[in-house]
Amino acid sequence: MKDTQMEAGLYCNSCKEELPHHVYYINGKIVRVECQECRRTMVFKVDVLKEFYKEVYKRVFTKPNRVSKEYKKDINRFLTGIPIRLVSKPYRLMKDFNESMHTIHRYKKRTARK
Repeated sequence: MKDTQMEAGLYCNSCKEELPHHVYYINGKIVRVECQECRRTMVFKVDVLKEFYKEVYKRVFTKPNRVSKEYKKDINRFLTGIPIRLVSKPYRLMKDFNESMHTIHRYKKRTARK
């Protein structure tokens, strides 16, 4: 699960003018908008566990198609890469899982304060 942040010029109801804001996303959904001037924050409720499960389902469901495309694109590269991928897969899975749990924890911590 990916959390991203971007900066945007938005109108702040508190400051009564257009100012830079930080916009925070989880899997492309806005979860928080914060004015950089007055720090006023709007939090949007997102079911992060549901987003996590949707992402896992999508990755598992699309894996056969992704492997097939990779195989058809370059069979030699695909076959020579299998041993390395098999060895590194547990590490990559744990890394993705830890990133997702960190994102979920950070979101829940932020929404609990509000």
